[in-house]
Amino acid sequence: MSFPDLTRFADVSLLLLRLMVALVFITSGWNHLKNPEERSKSIGMSKGFTIFLGVVEVLGSLGIAFGVFTQLGALGLILIMLGAIQKKICVWHIGFWASNGWNYDLMLIVMNLVIVFTSGGKYALLH
Repeated sequence: MSFPDLTRFADVSLLLLRLMVALVFITSGWNHLKNPEERSKSIGMSKGFTIFLGVVEVLGSLGIAFGVFTQLGALGLILIMLGAIQKKICVWHIGFWASNGWNYDLMLIVMNLVIVFTSGGKYALLH
């Protein structure tokens, strides 16, 4: 059973998806930027790289939220999440379903892939 009448809301759902992804990453990026010294120690990266991550997350989030370079922003955030998954699996040996596992990171990759493949829908500042 399908609900074909609901397809008219596809662009609204893509906007909501973009806003949710942006909210997650802008708060993460802000946490990197507000205290990069402390944050760099917790993620095991240099202070400079932590600032870089914060800037990329904030800029990618703003692009996704407002629909400006949406696909580029989503691709950048995918790369960040791939790095996070690699760190969790290979360095920290965290499992998929652990309390801070990489299931959440994988979900964000898939959400960003939807944004990449759909260009984020028609509700955007630049289309």
